[in-house]
Amino acid sequence: MYNFTKITASIGPKSESRKVIRDMVAAGADVFRINFSHDTGDVQGHKIDLIRDVAAELGKPVGVIVDLQGPKHRIGDFETEEKYPLRVGGKFTFDDDPTPGNARRVYLPDTDVLKSLNVGDRILLNDGKIEMTVDSVTKHKVVATVVRGTEIWSRRGFNLPDTDVATSILTPKDRDDLEYAITKKPDYVAVSFVQRGADIAYVRELIAARTTHPIKIIAKIERPNAVARIEEIVSAADGIMIARGDLAVEVPFEEVPAISRKIIRVCRMMNKPVIMATQMMSSMVDAEFPTRAEISDVANAAYLRADSTMTSEETTIGINPVNVIDKMARILSYCDADTIANPYDWSRVDNTPQNDWSRSVSSMAYLNHAVAIIVFARDADAAVQISCRKPDIPIIAVCNDAVTANQLCLLRGVSSVYDEQLYGMRDGFNSARRFGIHNGKLVIVDDDKISLRTLD
Repeated sequence: MYNFTKITASIGPKSESRKVIRDMVAAGADVFRINFSHDTGDVQGHKIDLIRDVAAELGKPVGVIVDLQGPKHRIGDFETEEKYPLRVGGKFTFDDDPTPGNARRVYLPDTDVLKSLNVGDRILLNDGKIEMTVDSVTKHKVVATVVRGTEIWSRRGFNLPDTDVATSILTPKDRDDLEYAITKKPDYVAVSFVQRGADIAYVRELIAARTTHPIKIIAKIERPNAVARIEEIVSAADGIMIARGDLAVEVPFEEVPAISRKIIRVCRMMNKPVIMATQMMSSMVDAEFPTRAEISDVANAAYLRADSTMTSEETTIGINPVNVIDKMARILSYCDADTIANPYDWSRVDNTPQNDWSRSVSSMAYLNHAVAIIVFARDADAAVQISCRKPDIPIIAVCNDAVTANQLCLLRGVSSVYDEQLYGMRDGFNSARRFGIHNGKLVIVDDDKISLRTLD
């Protein structure tokens, strides 16, 4: 079973043992996501160590993404743990008074939010179940009108779809988590609630000041202003995660599919991998089989040529994480091989000057019915560019360092191997045979040299 579309699996209480991680890799997981919103750094670091140990045991590259929590906003506590009633059309106040709230007001800990809100801005709480509109703003409080919602209680998270919040992309917790994560040498760091390209540049500078390890940065797209600046953000980042959960709260839900298509198209043009995330198979938290709608959702990600689908709570707290990966891999395998739905389409070729080289490689492989494209990867760039042309032909990347091999696990259609001897020999035939290919035409890419060879 060969999957062009990769699987990124989130690790949690039900999937953080050596056996489950090993079985998830065997079932089809290519990359593991460590969510630093939960647990302490040393606990998360143990998970990274387990993943690295399993990968070494299996002799297979496996990618690791550290996902930072980001500036997730929450209201303060109320006087009791009870839920307080709201009345549509009624007034509610958010202020900088840290005393417990009541039916009329609550503490807003984020002073940056108070400074950023404007009259007319929406405040969405509890995943959008509560909506309020700002009526007035002063130095110490914001008064809003309830538009939707019947009750409110302590520590509800909130979203601000109309507000460009003047806050650091990293909270003090994020900075501590990043400091620790760097010591574990992850392949990627995912940055939450990105609003602009400068957010990525800021995180990149922090990483560069602390390590020479080539950690790549993934920007999570969760806010309308990130969608509006998508080209700027894609240019600054090394990859994109379409975080449909918060995104569907902050933009009209019916726009999320079209936004996802646009992001995938921009990433393809700019040679950046893209992950489709959130609730892809969430019913499998409790069920052994995905719903028909979830099957279609995973299939659609493959048909759109996303680089990876991602699991969340279905593999962190679900009843059978390995079964989730198995079912997702089966769906992706069938859809990736669906040549009726996925013929080579010249309209998908990205006709831009910077992509001419990789377009030539993909076109040569297609027109000559090649069984594989062999890339001798000094770094990830060549394999990334070829992958982003979305050829339906396996790309085998022979790497001379483990980091590149791990990072390429995220890329659609790329199978990577870390083998210094094989890389040094530049032997495309033996490289193909290592992946079970024994005859057919090969397109071999070695630096700027492209050749067509026949293996028999």
